[in-house]
Amino acid sequence: MHSLQDFLTLTKGQEYLLAIAAMVLFTIFWLFLDRKRKKMN
Repeated sequence: MHSLQDFLTLTKGQEYLLAIAAMVLFTIFWLFLDRKRKKMN
């Protein structure tokens, strides 16, 4: 990295990847819990 702009671009990209990963993992977890709930009823 040579400038502040390079650093901010890098961290912003990592932030977006982390947010997308969190949403995907939450969706998978929600579907897993919902499947167990449907089996119980």
